[in-house]
Amino acid sequence: MTDLKFRVQGKAQSAARFSADVRQFNLIIDEPPILGGDDFGANPVEYLLASYAGCINVVAHLTARELGVNLKRLEIAVQGSINPARLLGKSDDERAGFKQIDVHFSPETDASPGQIENWIKTIKARCPINDNLANPTPLSFNLVLEAAAI
Repeated sequence: MTDLKFRVQGKAQSAARFSADVRQFNLIIDEPPILGGDDFGANPVEYLLASYAGCINVVAHLTARELGVNLKRLEIAVQGSINPARLLGKSDDERAGFKQIDVHFSPETDASPGQIENWIKTIKARCPINDNLANPTPLSFNLVLEAAAI
């Protein structure tokens, strides 16, 4: 199967706000006032948690059909803790990212505990966001300078 490519592109609107274009959608990423923003949108780490919940949702429904799990309803809550000291330049003692991410997966189904255990294992194995969070992903950070005006 051919790789799918996804792209996000945007511009800073302020020191804390970023406008991102994704296909035909516009996302506003901002910080709450306590972190220097105007609260015009979710912040980057909230988008990360929301993308994880959204990915779990898609994969849960897809795999439920494949595994014969009768899914009547699904609620997903994702939360994580971050110490902002590194982000704010106050300390390098802890990592900048999440210390832990917890998923609360609440399906309404008549599946047996064994089926649910296998289903969750399958979801975790096939969810791209779960994979990216659980495993190192090669990253490249490329500086692109505009050509000097002549």
